[in-house]
Amino acid sequence: QVQLAESGGGLVQPGGSLRLSCAASVHRLSFNTMGWYRQAPGNQRELVATISRSGSTNYADSVKGRFTISTDNAKNAVYLQMGSLKPEDTAVYYCEADTTYTTFWGQGTQVTVSA
Repeated sequence: QVQLAESGGGLVQPGGSLRLSCAASVHRLSFNTMGWYRQAPGNQRELVATISRSGSTNYADSVKGRFTISTDNAKNAVYLQMGSLKPEDTAVYYCEADTTYTTFWGQGTQVTVSA
């Protein structure tokens, strides 16, 4: 069974930075893409950023220039470096990984941006 374990969430002031980590229980290259999604209260889950097996990245317009997604193949990990955080970035952030047939999700990590 594939497992995705997120870490790195927390409380940060507006303008601050956080780095989220997601460790997969299988090799990262087992997946077509890995990525981060988020869900704020009352909202649908939305894409934040994804990275393909080849390293191509995709970002939501709302985070372009502020967030960076990256991977570490040796650690089977994907990271989300978040900067210039805004209160509207507050949400539960989920790690996601997909193959041709299945999508896997982590349990989520809370990010709260507040003064």
